[in-house]
Amino acid sequence: MPKGVRGFHGTGRWLTLLGWSLPDPVRDLVFRSRHAGGQWGVGPGFDEEVAMTLDVVDAEPEPIAQPATGKPLLPSKDPFHRPPKGFASKPAGTILRARRIELALFGIVPQQVSAWQLLYRSCDLHGTPEAAITTVLLPLDADPREDRPLLAFQTAMDAVTERCAPSYALRLGAHALGSITQLEWLLVANALRRGWAVSIADHEGPHGNFGAPREPGYRALDGIRAALRFEPLGLHSGTRVAVWGYSGGGMASSWAVEMAPTYAPEIDIAGAVLGAPVGDPGQVFMRLNGSHFAGLPAIVIAALRRLYPALGALIEDELTGEGLRMVARAESTNPILAVLTLTGKKFDDYLGRPLTEVLAAPAFLAMFDELRLGNSVPDCPLLVVQPVHDQVIHMDGIDGQVDRYRRGGAIVSYVRDRLSEHFSLLPLATPMSLDWLNERLAGQPVSDEETRTVWSVVASPAGVRGLWEMATTAVLCALGRPLRQESAPVARISRVRAA
Repeated sequence: MPKGVRGFHGTGRWLTLLGWSLPDPVRDLVFRSRHAGGQWGVGPGFDEEVAMTLDVVDAEPEPIAQPATGKPLLPSKDPFHRPPKGFASKPAGTILRARRIELALFGIVPQQVSAWQLLYRSCDLHGTPEAAITTVLLPLDADPREDRPLLAFQTAMDAVTERCAPSYALRLGAHALGSITQLEWLLVANALRRGWAVSIADHEGPHGNFGAPREPGYRALDGIRAALRFEPLGLHSGTRVAVWGYSGGGMASSWAVEMAPTYAPEIDIAGAVLGAPVGDPGQVFMRLNGSHFAGLPAIVIAALRRLYPALGALIEDELTGEGLRMVARAESTNPILAVLTLTGKKFDDYLGRPLTEVLAAPAFLAMFDELRLGNSVPDCPLLVVQPVHDQVIHMDGIDGQVDRYRRGGAIVSYVRDRLSEHFSLLPLATPMSLDWLNERLAGQPVSDEETRTVWSVVASPAGVRGLWEMATTAVLCALGRPLRQESAPVARISRVRAA
């Protein structure tokens, strides 16, 4: 095999390369036959130039062999994640490589969906080119010729460890116990049953930059660009896009819609749902320090000290040896384990002076100012949902984010739930979130731009019906049954366009 040629496993790689030497009618027949069996990463009509880009990698290190067990490699050990030489000169969103993958609930129960991973060109916080990855999905047996919207879902990765990255945690055989991403699959599956295509980017990047400003938006938006260009999905430049995320995913989704007007103005974002989106990370840091959720700010510090050299130096100088070991533990663990093992930990106990004095340092003040959401205004309609009694993210921080958006002219519907807390609102708000996004995708204007405080977001016939549909989806996922398109929301989209 020529050095650096990769993409599909086994004989499939050779047949892929051979296929491009065949006459067009024969080649299309071969690809159509293989694609029908679910084995190819590309389908009939797939662009030749793109396909060759996906398979040919220039002068890379020798690929690391896949384990005999068939379990996925961690991203840092997976050659697929390594960008080819010269990728930095490509436009943002350019697909560098693609492959078909198998997804599984909790890494165990295979999920019957059509799934690929795309490696694409993006950039980091400072605009430096880097490769990013997104997992793109279609309902099983979906017709790529049918018009459908794209949902960009940002998971609550909330970790530095690569085991929590969607590109690993969602795959069959993944060992990602404690990953919130694996739980959120039960919500994403509902979008597939609606017939939507889905893009789930590793928005924290290859180094797990949890809490970083701007760059989650760049990666999510470039993941959308890549998905729109990936022909097996059947999407196009005019495809309407919805954005959704909760907690850490809501923060990443906020960055996506804040960056979109200047970074990716060509993307048609119909609307975004931002759930408990961490509007003021500095406030959250102070609130969680010493609480049951003290592990979360420890993870953020572990991530951001690498992005902000002044902050890293300050932490090295101020924290005791035990404090540095605590941050190191947070860096290598998942969010659930971090919460369980670091409960009640106070940074004050690992400092030589009060935490308030340390946080008053210019390095911390500048960082928290940069992390605060709402300094840029999205140009798409927004639905923000927030628990009144959120034990992780105080409602005041979200009130401030919404206020900053509205003062900038954004269209925002803001719903506050009295009975839910941080963890229950995510599933309970899913029916409302999907219905609201469906209305935006269909071109319906926002009818409510007020702030409403309700007893429960499911206290309606539509909410109860939505929970029943979610329960059905959860059963399908748990049993490994096909996740097929069961409705055609795009019919309404087409009618709106025609009008």
